[in-house]
Amino acid sequence: MAVIALAGCSGAPGVTTSALALLLSWPLEAGRRMILAECDPDGGAVLHGLLQGTLGDRYGLRNLSVAARKGEFSDAFWRQLIDLSGEDGKQEAVRDRLLLPGITDPAQAASLGQVWKILAQMFRGIEAESGHDVLIDLGRRGAYGPSGVLAEQADAAFVVVRNTLRCLQAAEGRVRALEERVGDVSVLMINEGPYPAGEVQRVLQVPVIATLPYAPKDARVLSDGAEQPRHFTRSPLMKAARTSSTLLVQRAAMRRARLDPRGLHAAGGEVTHAR
Repeated sequence: MAVIALAGCSGAPGVTTSALALLLSWPLEAGRRMILAECDPDGGAVLHGLLQGTLGDRYGLRNLSVAARKGEFSDAFWRQLIDLSGEDGKQEAVRDRLLLPGITDPAQAASLGQVWKILAQMFRGIEAESGHDVLIDLGRRGAYGPSGVLAEQADAAFVVVRNTLRCLQAAEGRVRALEERVGDVSVLMINEGPYPAGEVQRVLQVPVIATLPYAPKDARVLSDGAEQPRHFTRSPLMKAARTSSTLLVQRAAMRRARLDPRGLHAAGGEVTHAR
């Protein structure tokens, strides 16, 4: 399947909210899972947003640095995952939509230098051996520092951009920097502003692969744990997320086939990257 990285820029483009919408609407075949990993070095948002602090900080990325030093990373990783399968309004018995919460304090990022690299390998192994999909939330700056290895190892990297003048101006430099690091980059657009996808493509010089509507009321369900309105799963936001997830997977598959024509990813071989 696919390992997909989402990155943002200044101006609160909505990376985590978009990632949650994708997680909860991602089409899954029987026996497959979707994992969302909050890998923003500025700190995660889901524990105290969507989950309203109900789980405290017992779960999350910060616990993996200790496990890595003890050689217990793989087992610890699966223990840190939170089941969000029922957050889309369905009470499913299968744990197929899982969250790895992020750090709770940006100061904790300093201890994660080696964890980013191990996580990148872990995600690749999960995808190759189990066929699960992995979505990585890199936040506003996670694609450009030590955690940027996660973007390098992903099948595809997307910048989440609102089509407003302020966000487009902020995104230009970030898109160029990410291109330098991982090769080709694509855009997931939040349709808040006046500029159509074609204009966004022209300004940023990268393709807009999918679009989500600007829907503040529905977004607050995901970003702040607001009360879920009736028929939330059929809202324009969630419908668009379902469509977008398919487009993101297709983009990832095309990029992987181009960079890895011999199928080394699926065979567990060495990962190659565009430069």
